[in-house]
Amino acid sequence: MGRGRSGSPHHRKTQAHPAFALALGTGRTPDSRAGSGVVRVGLRLQAWGGRGRGRGGPGGAEPGSWSVRQPHAPGRNWSEAPGCRRGRRGTSTGWVARWRSLRGGRAEAGLGGGPEVGRRWGRPARASSEGARPATERVRTGLLGVGRLAAGAAMARGWGFLIGLLGAVWLLSSGHGEEQPPETAAQRCFCQVSGYLDDCTCDVETIDRFNNYRLFPRLQKLLESDYFRYYKVNLKRPCPFWNDISQCGRRDCAVKPCQSDEVPDGIKSASYKYSEEANNLIEECEQAERLGAVDESLSEETQKAVLQWTKHDDSSDNFCEADDIQSPEAEYVDLLLNPERYTGYKGPDAWKIWNVIYEENCFKPQTIKRPLNPLASGQGKSEENTFYSWLEGLCVEKRAFYRLISGLHASINVHLSARYLLQEKKWGHNITEFQQRFDGILTEGEGPRRLKNLYFLYLIELRALSKVLPFFERPDFQLFTGNKIQDEENKMLLLEILHEIKSFPLHFDENSFFAGDKKEAHKLKEDFRLHFRNISRIMDCVGCFKCRLWGKLQTQGLGTALKILFSEKLIANIPESGPSYEFHLTRQEIVSLFNAFGRISTSVKELENFRNLLQNIH
Repeated sequence: MGRGRSGSPHHRKTQAHPAFALALGTGRTPDSRAGSGVVRVGLRLQAWGGRGRGRGGPGGAEPGSWSVRQPHAPGRNWSEAPGCRRGRRGTSTGWVARWRSLRGGRAEAGLGGGPEVGRRWGRPARASSEGARPATERVRTGLLGVGRLAAGAAMARGWGFLIGLLGAVWLLSSGHGEEQPPETAAQRCFCQVSGYLDDCTCDVETIDRFNNYRLFPRLQKLLESDYFRYYKVNLKRPCPFWNDISQCGRRDCAVKPCQSDEVPDGIKSASYKYSEEANNLIEECEQAERLGAVDESLSEETQKAVLQWTKHDDSSDNFCEADDIQSPEAEYVDLLLNPERYTGYKGPDAWKIWNVIYEENCFKPQTIKRPLNPLASGQGKSEENTFYSWLEGLCVEKRAFYRLISGLHASINVHLSARYLLQEKKWGHNITEFQQRFDGILTEGEGPRRLKNLYFLYLIELRALSKVLPFFERPDFQLFTGNKIQDEENKMLLLEILHEIKSFPLHFDENSFFAGDKKEAHKLKEDFRLHFRNISRIMDCVGCFKCRLWGKLQTQGLGTALKILFSEKLIANIPESGPSYEFHLTRQEIVSLFNAFGRISTSVKELENFRNLLQNIH
């Protein structure tokens, strides 16, 4: 519908006639969908004619004029992914030349139909004493006005027809039927990674803004502190599933453990410490537990703590099989000196790990073939369609399980592509490696799906951190290293980060998990827990020690996040002071929880870097 000038009491809406409307542009029209082929190229010509009560006279067609304007401020991107070939909602790209109604009969920009700029069409300039003129002159003047009005309307239609014809000729002569420029690598990787995530009410763009500009810098600062950089792990545990492990002999696969004097004394003295006083109590508990009995000579409080922590260790709420950090083979590792990056560990040995995880632990029957499985051959499009039809038919819990594992896999691949050995001792972004793992064409559409699962994993861990805030807010809790000033500063930073996470507006709602019949829900939760626990054991079968280190840490971190999500009632009952017996996190769990989330946060940040690097690559 054509619209009159805002505020003009004499001008009303006119019914538009589709005389012509020619749209060319760099993006698809707002109501188009992928593959529609409707495009714009920066010039938009539209003509409206119709009936209405304009100033040109009742029932007459309004004259018009050319005007050139810039589009409105960009709105939300229609495809919601930078670089995608779609227009912006409610805007058009480039300058817009638009044929529009001459509001109030006034010529604009000097392109009127009369001989005088600014003179009204269809009626002469008003005389100062019109009523004094003879009646015959007034009639003659009125007839002249009607004639000019008709001439102006005819001229408007003529101009519109001529411009439309010239535009059509230009389209044909400029090769409109030729192929569009090829998509950029950024479009192939990221165009589908946009909008709302499946099973969530959150969109990718909100996550990007929150993570990259509000959370990421502070989180990295926290993870560089002594409490979070030292992780105790046993990398010598045997693989419980097969014996023929091919150990990676490459230099970059090795892990350098800490010397005894490199780890702060407060961290070495015990693994379950929150304060110096609590540390002494827990050391007693651990000593008594190693003796295999509750010594009656211990204080009543210590005896109670021994029983409660023993119960905790055997709790069905643990989703991971944790390392025995009291083992002589367990060592402290400085995570900052052993960063996760590309090591060269690949091929059948690496594929075997992921194949066992997906094929035997993701609730998938053997008859369903997983897309792009490197250990399977002869897969086609029908197998892919079958897989996703099966996946969508699963209950929300099992579908979420698969998406968490896929998201973890994608996150690890982002890290390896972002920290790649480009030259001797020079690490950086390998865009070719990233494309091979996530390009929509090279991966037959699988890569963008994996990236969306990475965002799903981010939401799950973000939600867990928002729910565990009461545990860390207790006055008795400390990030204890023995350096009192640093410990206090680190706790303040930790709480600042957790409150920021709490403020995130679109948290994942886990209440749909394990709902319904209590008996069935309990069985499903147990299956969920056992499957994930099994994946944590598979990490001991990884042949690359650095990959094993980060695999164990990130699976334990995700397992801790799941434990938090499904312990809501226990967290709600945490006492404000004193030990928390019902819900408890060890230092190992705390370190793995935040470092695992730090890895996912880094992946989201790196996606922005890769998007920029791939923007001009075809």
